[in-house]
Amino acid sequence: AAETAKRAAREGRNVDDVRLRMLLDALVDAAQGVRRELALPSTIGRPADAVGGLEPDRLAHRALPGRALSDSDPQLLDRLLTLPQVHLVVDGYNVTKTGYGELPLADQRSRLLSGLGGLAAQTRAEVTCVFDGAELDAPVAIAAPRGVRVRFSHPGQTADELIGELVRAEPPGRSVVVVSSDREVADAARRANARPCPSSLLLRRLGRS
Repeated sequence: AAETAKRAAREGRNVDDVRLRMLLDALVDAAQGVRRELALPSTIGRPADAVGGLEPDRLAHRALPGRALSDSDPQLLDRLLTLPQVHLVVDGYNVTKTGYGELPLADQRSRLLSGLGGLAAQTRAEVTCVFDGAELDAPVAIAAPRGVRVRFSHPGQTADELIGELVRAEPPGRSVVVVSSDREVADAARRANARPCPSSLLLRRLGRS
């Protein structure tokens, strides 16, 4: 009797699995049909690509889950990086000056970007690192690691303002994490429905890589 009951349970589960698979297939087909109907491209750019920060080689010289965790929780960044399609926006100099501010700025940038390249490869998160153009002594050309977008703020624009533009460019509902220990940057991120994360947690994560 027990064996018969087990067999019946397995058969019932198989039927439920088939029904669920059919439903999922129907949803996928419907989504593909909508994509064809709207003539949507199979690959699209990212919203952050349209924000007008200067890329390094064009710079002119100038004189979410995780919301329940506290900002100091060591697990916060690890949890946030597991979110699907998460966009990690990094306040570059805030991180480097927290972790290794004794280095020259060029070395700070190089060290951070190298770590972010490894993080992007490990997590497949979209990563954008923002530096303040006012901190530069001369124009720079940076070979950004694969998977890392680098932007400098325009003359007359702060890195904080550029970070705000990047966050606001994202569609509602997308997981955006802003790494900065600057109180104003963190508060602005929260108001824009992004999740702030202290620079110390990113430094700790990069130190484990």
